[in-house]
Amino acid sequence: MDDLDQHLLDRLRENARAPVAELARALGLSRTTVQSRLARLERSGVIAGYAVRLSEAAQGGQIHAFVMLTVEPKQAAAVTAALRRLTGVRRLQSVSGPFDMIAAVEASSVERMDALIDEIGAVRGVERTNSSIVLSTKFDR
Repeated sequence: MDDLDQHLLDRLRENARAPVAELARALGLSRTTVQSRLARLERSGVIAGYAVRLSEAAQGGQIHAFVMLTVEPKQAAAVTAALRRLTGVRRLQSVSGPFDMIAAVEASSVERMDALIDEIGAVRGVERTNSSIVLSTKFDR
């Protein structure tokens, strides 16, 4: 991957639905060159897929939070499997620092968020949680 590929990926992060011709103009390349680079990035697995990002309005008042977890030693796989089954958990990442994992979660109401955080805390292998509710999104790439 070179600088041109990185610039192409940056443009796609801004708008993954941008037409190839528009990407080509922005990068000063031919449409064919951009198309072949995209195909190569997809084939090689650099681009794993394209996703839908909903606007705040379209999410209909969903509550979002980050739940930091401390996990008992050697329980990461079991905790991961249990959290994968909770539909409100959108992303789970292992991290360095005082916590072992961070879960990005969403719920339809404060009451449902409270219940979801309780469910996460009750998972066998979870020692402790610390939650932060998202108040607003400043930008999302």
